[in-house]
Amino acid sequence: MKLKSFITAALSLLAASWLHAEPLKVAYSDWPGFTLIEVAKQKGWFKEAGLDVELVWFDYLPSLDAFSAGKVDAVTAVAADLLVTGANGAKSKFICLLDYSNGNDMIIAKPGIESLKDLKGQKVGLEVTLVEHLLLLQGLKSAGMKPSDVELVNTATNDTPQVLASGSVAAVGAWYPVSGQALKQVAGSKPIYTSADAPGLIYDVLGVNPTSLAKRKADWEKYVAIYYKC
Repeated sequence: MKLKSFITAALSLLAASWLHAEPLKVAYSDWPGFTLIEVAKQKGWFKEAGLDVELVWFDYLPSLDAFSAGKVDAVTAVAADLLVTGANGAKSKFICLLDYSNGNDMIIAKPGIESLKDLKGQKVGLEVTLVEHLLLLQGLKSAGMKPSDVELVNTATNDTPQVLASGSVAAVGAWYPVSGQALKQVAGSKPIYTSADAPGLIYDVLGVNPTSLAKRKADWEKYVAIYYKC
């Protein structure tokens, strides 16, 4: 009986060690509020806190797809985009406010387009249903326009500088650093509406799988503390 109890306890400890050894997998992409966490990796702060964290790099939309597919435990994203993801079945808990956008998300127009009203009947390249789409809708509303006043061209954010340069659209939606690349690549282009014109509209969070959060709440609390330390 004692041997049986010993074996059961040993197996429980072994299972617990295996569970603990599984890293927290966090998907992130190219945005200052997201890449900031690399400081912790470089300085060894995860290890100091007894955390095993795997930071997994993606482009923005693929990071959301990876989270939806259960390939990672958490994702850095715009809160509104995670609400869309959640509506489609991939629920998340927001446990950390990473930042808010105060001008770095932009609707950038080609030369000759001076305002949102000049976009009437024109094409705009952006990732449909994601954050720049939200920004554009808010901008159109503020200008007294309807969504149907423009034609959307579904464009990956990383491709927007090239698409604007091609002349196939009148404007694009992008965030920094891609927005900066678009402005540099197309001489005379300029932002005609930014997140600074819509305070509080765009803010970023760490969205965590509810099951992972329930099982490893203490570890996620440590992760959040380390983010703010960064």
